[in-house]
Amino acid sequence: MKPSGLEGRLALVTGAGGGIGAAVVRQLLDEGARVVASDLNTAMLADLACTTHALDVRDSTAVDALVTRIEAEQGPIDFGVNVAGVLATGLVTETDDGAWRQVFAVNTDGVFHVSRALARVMTPRQRGAIVTVSSNAAGVPRHAMAAYAASKAASTMFTRCLGMELAPHGIRCNIVAPGSTLTPMQTGMWADDSGAKKVIAGSLETFKSGIPLGKLASPDDIADAIVFLLSDRAAHITMADLYVDGGATQRA
Repeated sequence: MKPSGLEGRLALVTGAGGGIGAAVVRQLLDEGARVVASDLNTAMLADLACTTHALDVRDSTAVDALVTRIEAEQGPIDFGVNVAGVLATGLVTETDDGAWRQVFAVNTDGVFHVSRALARVMTPRQRGAIVTVSSNAAGVPRHAMAAYAASKAASTMFTRCLGMELAPHGIRCNIVAPGSTLTPMQTGMWADDSGAKKVIAGSLETFKSGIPLGKLASPDDIADAIVFLLSDRAAHITMADLYVDGGATQRA
C-alpha cells in the first residue's frame, strides 16, 4: 500500500477536545504525525498526547497568533483540520439574531479564519492540505436546523473556493460531511434512550430520511475519511465534498 505521507509532518486540529476532533488527533498520532490540538475548552484536551493550545476560532487575531507561534516553535504546518463547530436548532421564526450570529461565527467565520491563516503560510511553501468538517445538513434541507445547515453550507462552499485558489500552489482543500455521529452534539438532542433508534429510522414528521446502513457513525468513522484526505493516498483529490453518513442523504 502507498505510504500515507503523514509521518513526521505537522497538523493543526481545531475543535479537538472531543468527538470527531479527538478521534482525528489520535489517528494522526497513530500515523506518526505531529499534532497541535486546539479547543476553546482546554480541559477537554488533557488526555491528548500532543501539544495543546486554547483557541477561539471566532477571534481572527488569536488564530493568526497561534499559527505564527506554531510555525516559530514547531516548524511548518503541513495540515489543517477545521473541526470546531456548534449546533443550533429551532424554527427560523424562533431564532434570534444572537443565535444566528453565534453559529455562523464558529462554523463559518472560524473556518475562514483558520483556513486563511494556513493558506498564507502554506502558499510560499507550495504544499499542504486542509480538511473542513461540514455536515450532510449542508446539502439537504433540515427541519428546525436552518442556521446550522446554512452555516455549514457556507463553510463547504468557502472551502471548495479556497481549494480552487490554492490548487495551483499544490495545496489541497476538501470537505468531509458527516451525518448523525455518536458524539455529545448528537446525544444532546435526544429526549430518551431511544434516540439512536429514532435517528436511524428517520422521521416522516420532520421529513428526515433514515440511515440505510442501520447505524450511527462513530467519531473514528469520520476521522478515517479526514485522515485519508490529508494523506498522500488522496494526492489527486481536491475540492471534494465527501458525505460520510451511511447513505442518509442518498446523494450522488
